[in-house]
Amino acid sequence: MDKVLRFGLFFLAVGVLAQVNSHKGFGPGDQEWGFFDIRKGAHMFYWLFYVQGPKEVNRYDKPLVIWLQGGPGGSSTGFGNFEEIGPLYVNGTERPSTWAKHVNLLFIDNPVGAGFSYTDSNDYLTTNNVEIGRDMVSFLISFYAKFPKFAKTPLYIFCESYGGKMTVEIAKQLLAAIEVGKLKANFVGVGLGDSWISPVDSVNYWAPFLLQSGLVDQQGYKKISQGAEKVEKAVNDGNFIRATDLWGALEMTIMRETINVDFYNILYKVPLSFLSVKPKEFDDDALQALMEGPVKKALGIPSSVVHNSQSGDVFRSLSGDFMKPVTSVVEELLNNTNLQVVVLTGTLDLIVDTPGTVHWIDKLRWKGAEAWQTAERDAIVLNGYIEGYVKKFGNLYLYWVLRAGHMIPSDNPSTALEILRRTTKFDKV
Repeated sequence: MDKVLRFGLFFLAVGVLAQVNSHKGFGPGDQEWGFFDIRKGAHMFYWLFYVQGPKEVNRYDKPLVIWLQGGPGGSSTGFGNFEEIGPLYVNGTERPSTWAKHVNLLFIDNPVGAGFSYTDSNDYLTTNNVEIGRDMVSFLISFYAKFPKFAKTPLYIFCESYGGKMTVEIAKQLLAAIEVGKLKANFVGVGLGDSWISPVDSVNYWAPFLLQSGLVDQQGYKKISQGAEKVEKAVNDGNFIRATDLWGALEMTIMRETINVDFYNILYKVPLSFLSVKPKEFDDDALQALMEGPVKKALGIPSSVVHNSQSGDVFRSLSGDFMKPVTSVVEELLNNTNLQVVVLTGTLDLIVDTPGTVHWIDKLRWKGAEAWQTAERDAIVLNGYIEGYVKKFGNLYLYWVLRAGHMIPSDNPSTALEILRRTTKFDKV
């Protein structure tokens, strides 16, 4: 999934971290940040960027957008912030397309163990999606208690990759918590970017997608198809840890057959070396140095907390849940709530390919299923050029984004921003 950094073993943090926040932070604009103790042994880190704009604009009238990274184990405050939608690039220059110009941006390192979030030991890591949802509701209860002025602000959760799997469960639990009065929040919608909602559907379309893209021949297609069948059988048998292992093995098969295709965008230029699979567009070493150096110093993060030190442990802890689908949760949101469910797919993504995404959406059992099949698909036109397509019915939206892979905001920032505008109506405030 997302590039997950594994820099050394977990350095055990001793004691409970005090809240750390101010308005200066790192980079432009007013900011808040800190840790919430969401349960015993689990400490979640957040970084809030208030919307940039004229002083006469009430920031609480602008939408609040949570960003959740994938992995599981990727850092929202690191990767999502500096590589995708935050005010700065990794090299310190300002990002013209930052979402912070239009909405309040809340990056949360989730699940605990990702980014600067940490647990007192690996025993406190989450093992399934329900636990992740429970932790996030606990976090949001603390967040809204600390920042009550956001109670009426329209809230959206945008995410990427495994973040989408987490988000639908979080949405379900958050709506329930709001209904019973555990917190006050104006939760409006979710934006599921290239999301790991139905893993088997994504895997089953790897072979035909690669064949039709000219990245494998018939022999490669056959090998990849056979590997996908093994993954699906393990899922159907309920052997989910084995399914995760087979998924990883199938990725290696694809690397061999394509001689190193990039899973996050099939058009990225990649080196010939099989051992080097990281696209040059995303320099993880530079990001880690930034987070452990200038960012850590500016935010006053204790030296005992090492950015991404538990990310590999997060993935391993969730390996038994990784290949489980959450389409039934999406169906619940569509059938039982008014929540906007916005799905985004970058057409150059391999890891969560567009054909697989369209397939699981078309199979959804919900009250608008029949009308969805015949709903019109419209073009997204920006500056006279077609940048994608959108299909919608009821509270379900599907955006196909052209010239984009897994990281849509990085590959096609203007279209990602347009989808944010259409979803949150930030320009109407």
